[in-house]
Amino acid sequence: MILDVNQAGFRYDSVRMIFSGISFSLGEQEVLCILGPNGIGKSTLIRCLANLYPLCAGSIRLHDRDIRSLNYRDVARVIGYVPQAHEITFPFSVREFVLMGRAPHLGLFASPGKEDRTKADEAIGLVGIQKITDKPVNEISGGEYQLAMIARALAQEPEVLLLDEPTSHLDFGNQIRVLEIIDRLARDGLSVIMSSHFPDHAFLTSNNVAIMQHGSFMAYGLAEEVVTETNLKATYGVDVSITYSHDVERHVCVPHRSGQCRCRDPKQPEYSPKMAAMVPAMR
Repeated sequence: MILDVNQAGFRYDSVRMIFSGISFSLGEQEVLCILGPNGIGKSTLIRCLANLYPLCAGSIRLHDRDIRSLNYRDVARVIGYVPQAHEITFPFSVREFVLMGRAPHLGLFASPGKEDRTKADEAIGLVGIQKITDKPVNEISGGEYQLAMIARALAQEPEVLLLDEPTSHLDFGNQIRVLEIIDRLARDGLSVIMSSHFPDHAFLTSNNVAIMQHGSFMAYGLAEEVVTETNLKATYGVDVSITYSHDVERHVCVPHRSGQCRCRDPKQPEYSPKMAAMVPAMR
């Protein structure tokens, strides 16, 4: 296992635990999607996994070494962290911005060399932003900036990519592009942990899903087993139907409108005319 988390807990102060008792492991080429409502602690957990916040309980082991015993450079060579998008004020070019990801591989006063620039260009190519490499990073679109941040993390040559709500504030098209890149990176050998509000993202990208609720994981396992109508109702307080779409060959999550009858279980037989006639009487 690359990453092993055992009974992890975190608090900002002595009053309230943000999360506790969280345990899971991450192997090669695995994708874990962490779902949960706003303010539940998903971003805090991601920062703890990146060794930015210290746990108050439990442990995080990186290649069987306690992450607290490792320095920034050691962690950054294994874990790439992509925070939620934030405003950039300095007009670095996109290429310069991505090149900053090579910092863990440089000496204290060293400048990037030819190999570092090659690695940065490879990362730019992986996310498909070659056409904007000379643009100032503070003048590109939100979707382009999110891809630039992913490229910067990839330039670190990590084994694990941590993504904190990578599709937040993006339009539908850019959301799909980012998710497709995450899926491709995992198939190419990278392990990924991402947080999201959207259950469909788990079906699109993930091997495993964790639902975070009440300061811990209320469910953890395969996406098809964890992302259920019951769990989503308990997590978000809304009625949804999970059905399998043969057109896209995956499960999809469909929210109900108020008063809408629940869709059938795709594993159950179609309604017969007699059954359909009974539905109004059953409401």
